[in-house]
Amino acid sequence: MASVLVASNRGPVSYALAADGTLSARRGGGGLVSGLSAVSSQDSVWVCAALGDGDREAVRREVSEPGVRMLDIDPEVYADAYNGIANSVLWFLHHHLWNVPREPVFDAEFRRQWESYRTYNRAFAEELAAGADEGAAVLVQDYHLALVPGMLRELRPDLRIGHFTHTPWASPGYLRMLPEDVREELLWGMLGADELGFHTWGWATSFVAGAHLDGAGGTADGSMASGDPWHGVRHHRAGGAPRRTRVEVYPLGVDGDDLRSLAHTPEVDDRLAALRAEVGDRRTIVRVDRTELSKNVVRGLLAYRELLQERPEWRGRVVHLASAYPSRQDLEVYRAYTAAVAELAEEINTEFGTDDWQPVLLSVKDDFPRSLAAYRMADVALINPVRDGMNLVAKEIPVVSEAGCALVLSTGAGAYDELREDALTVSPYDVTETARALHRALSMPAAERADRSKRLAAAATALPPQRWFLNQLEALRGDGASS
Repeated sequence: MASVLVASNRGPVSYALAADGTLSARRGGGGLVSGLSAVSSQDSVWVCAALGDGDREAVRREVSEPGVRMLDIDPEVYADAYNGIANSVLWFLHHHLWNVPREPVFDAEFRRQWESYRTYNRAFAEELAAGADEGAAVLVQDYHLALVPGMLRELRPDLRIGHFTHTPWASPGYLRMLPEDVREELLWGMLGADELGFHTWGWATSFVAGAHLDGAGGTADGSMASGDPWHGVRHHRAGGAPRRTRVEVYPLGVDGDDLRSLAHTPEVDDRLAALRAEVGDRRTIVRVDRTELSKNVVRGLLAYRELLQERPEWRGRVVHLASAYPSRQDLEVYRAYTAAVAELAEEINTEFGTDDWQPVLLSVKDDFPRSLAAYRMADVALINPVRDGMNLVAKEIPVVSEAGCALVLSTGAGAYDELREDALTVSPYDVTETARALHRALSMPAAERADRSKRLAAAATALPPQRWFLNQLEALRGDGASS
């Protein structure tokens, strides 16, 4: 039994199964792993899904890391829940990515997959209910587990339940594209929590604005009034007592000391030497992303091409270090997007490249040491998502850049509110504006660039992962989260 429980699709450890049958564990990183380290492992449990053959074999052999509980969910149920609903419906919903004349299509196959999503969430809720001490704090993570709070509330009304959404939240109009019963189930699932957390007030406000329910299942009405110290949703589900769910904002930052330490390992130094040999004394524009539709990599490359077309003085003097590693290649639309990124990079190199200058150095491998080396070299960071929950890369590059970097940042990034004063901000859709911002960033005096970078780094490290996690835990354990 545990007094603090975390639930997420991916856990802090994964297992590899060798040909001889031996299992090896690999510890993961990220904000949640760092945050949970602030809590004693004797008092905490992390519930996650077994994601591969190694993980499932570890569950069967009852091999586990202290404080980690993996769920061996039926692979077909998991595929439906993860790829069919979480990544193909909820991700597209919250990031406003649907090609509306053609999608979404909510048919019998969707209903079958939604049932799997419900089953997947139920497995987490039951495991959390079974493993929690009386009055324990449970922090559920992200859109994969949006139904867990409501299910867990029914099983264990004594628990303090929080849910944090790492993505944006859909606007009310987009949310209403869901079938009515599914939309209500999604909202009631979230409203089972005592507190809901988001990265920005924009995403929090979108949730509250869309959380209006009035039907046989109950009523809900949100409040984000500026004069009201409490903000969230008051709701009354049929057959239950009136409750309220508080909505708060916790803009996750980076651990500056840890990141700088990682960026100066021998492995990163080797990658840095190799990149410097390729780049020479040219200026650098750096981006690091998955080829995720919302990251807007193609428009970023189009803007770089327009920079070279309209500002020929930069030809031969700048290199675009673009790390764009493949994402979700089991979905055809992602495979096509990844191919478009590679094709456009090659077109730019063919159009402008010379014997001694390659305009785009594209990496399609998930190589974190190379990314950190690129961070250190960055004169300009290009972060132009269409819509992003936070985008930690926008915070990481200014922390690591050795000479200071100018940040070109789109209004679609969750980090926009925190960083906009010292960034060069652009519309994610405006290629010409982005090209002009790149020119301004490359032309920025070194002293101004360094000063801006210092202020960006200070903002980026204001709420590091441990403090981010503990703030939520303390709020959840405090009085007044719900009533």
